[in-house]
Amino acid sequence: MEEIEVPMEHLHEKINEEAKESSNSGTMAIALSTAFMAVFAAIAALLAGHHSNEAVIKQIESSDKWAQYQSKSIKSEIASSTNKILTTLSIAPETKEKKEAVTEDLAKKIERYEVEKEEISKEARGLETDAKAHLDRHVTLSKAVTIFQIAIALSAISILTRRRWLWYGSLALSAAGAVFLILGAI
Repeated sequence: MEEIEVPMEHLHEKINEEAKESSNSGTMAIALSTAFMAVFAAIAALLAGHHSNEAVIKQIESSDKWAQYQSKSIKSEIASSTNKILTTLSIAPETKEKKEAVTEDLAKKIERYEVEKEEISKEARGLETDAKAHLDRHVTLSKAVTIFQIAIALSAISILTRRRWLWYGSLALSAAGAVFLILGAI
């Protein structure tokens, strides 16, 4: 009995074509996912930079408020010292009324300065809190950027080595980066 010949040449070519197509589509998926990782890394970097700048601005504003607070403290101390000097001085009876008016005016200024100092210190503390919040968001977003960059590197290595498990690792890292991006953005 004769053996039936099956044309294997065409089958081998078909298998090679399918392998190339599946390899190309796998590479395409990796390339697309890497592009998305790069976009998310860029967004996270932009937001991290924004929050870093805001933290610096708020800290500068806070420092300005504390300088204003010091100014009010100095004015209050000068007014208080002047008032003490005037109350201890012996003055001629005809200028006594004038002295009392000045000491009363100084007492009002001292009181006003103390109220203003309290308001300024509240504003300065609020600005310090804002600066810290912006800095915390910057740190969180910087973590997202770093994780996305590592994911991009793993993705590139997976293409070069044709190790799909590296790509899956890069996808897992991207998910972690996305979590940090969301936490930093809210």
